[in-house]
Amino acid sequence: MDLLKEKFYQKSQTAKAQIREILKDHGSKKVDEVKVEQLIGGMRSVKSMLWDTSSLDPEEGIRFRGYNIPQLRELLPRVPGGKEPLPEGLFWLMMTGEIPTEENVRWLSAEWFRRSEVPSYVYDTLRNLPKDTHPMTQFSIAILALQNESIFAKKYEEGMNKNDYWDPMYEDSMNMIAKLPKIAAFIFRHTYFQDDIHAPDPATDWAGNFAKMLGYDNRDFLALMRLYLTIHADHEGGNASAHTMHLIGSTLSDVYYSFSGSMNALAGPLHGLANQEVIKWIFEMVEKLGTNKPSKDQIRQYILDTLDSGKVVPGYGHAVLRQPDPRFMAQMRFAQDNIKDDPIVQIVWDLFEIVPEVLGGLGKVKNPWPNVDAHSGSLLVHYGMNQYNYYTVLFGVSRALGVSAGLCWDRALGLPLERPKSITTEWLSDFLKNQ
Repeated sequence: MDLLKEKFYQKSQTAKAQIREILKDHGSKKVDEVKVEQLIGGMRSVKSMLWDTSSLDPEEGIRFRGYNIPQLRELLPRVPGGKEPLPEGLFWLMMTGEIPTEENVRWLSAEWFRRSEVPSYVYDTLRNLPKDTHPMTQFSIAILALQNESIFAKKYEEGMNKNDYWDPMYEDSMNMIAKLPKIAAFIFRHTYFQDDIHAPDPATDWAGNFAKMLGYDNRDFLALMRLYLTIHADHEGGNASAHTMHLIGSTLSDVYYSFSGSMNALAGPLHGLANQEVIKWIFEMVEKLGTNKPSKDQIRQYILDTLDSGKVVPGYGHAVLRQPDPRFMAQMRFAQDNIKDDPIVQIVWDLFEIVPEVLGGLGKVKNPWPNVDAHSGSLLVHYGMNQYNYYTVLFGVSRALGVSAGLCWDRALGLPLERPKSITTEWLSDFLKNQ
């Protein structure tokens, strides 16, 4: 049993015993009360699931096992001379609750490289799709094609003690995470350049290799990928992609079925596809105004025109956050350090100043602040990645870390099938009449 697997097993067994004790002593106690507006409005903020890898505070933003993003930037291992944390370190933290050593991270990088070979039939499947198939559709299909490799599915079919479910789930998760950069890079190179991925380097980290296989060898772009794949990895369990992973996994579907479904949720415009919508909106503004250096008054008027047309300003507002997204701020810091004179980045910063002022003045918006999607596209465009409809695939590769760690914990803790109770409109009407 490898070091991470052994540590995860020990931690999860302790947590499992704690949960059993909580259920035994406090199982009948109420945690929350559901309002009608929550019942109809997408279960907003209803406390209804366990998710320990990260938590989201409306004011402070995301914390991974208690650590915020600035803390992770300082504490997680980096490449020599680098400023950005390695995603391997975040995965270790989410799996164990402990900040890894540099040796732990080097081992995990090498282990993922060892597991990274993608079966040829997966590439063949992608080659046989129509050329104009959306990259997220390709990504979901490729993940589902990998299901043939599932260790969990084979072990379950053979007959397995439920206390051992976590073991093959761990193996599947490690295998899938290892393969995703090659799959995502193939989709990028095949779709836009009609060629194959650039060769990976066994001495390079997971995110750095992903950047290289995409065709980039710029030191700053590699640093951006390390930051990007870290900050997009998890956002507590209630968001659509994480909840989908948890829900499908609760049926004892393996990680490939679960993650493919998770990516179908991420592909929605109200979730991960928003990063594509933001940069598209910015370039439409640039085209309409005839300049990539618009004045603040021009930007303000364009925002008002967007709102007057019945549309939203993409990248602004969040279901939970009531402050600027710390992930936005992390990307802003990267831009300040590396590309502060880029005109599109300048527009993003002007929007950060103007949009909250405009939305706040309407008095109807609970959160007028930017979310993670408001900045990411400008960074990618600067380094030459202008294939906007690919951006959500990058998001998906990162999100695999958090949701896979979550699914490993679900199986280790023995969490049951998720089955909330639905009601009819008639039932609700009758209930309210009798109040």
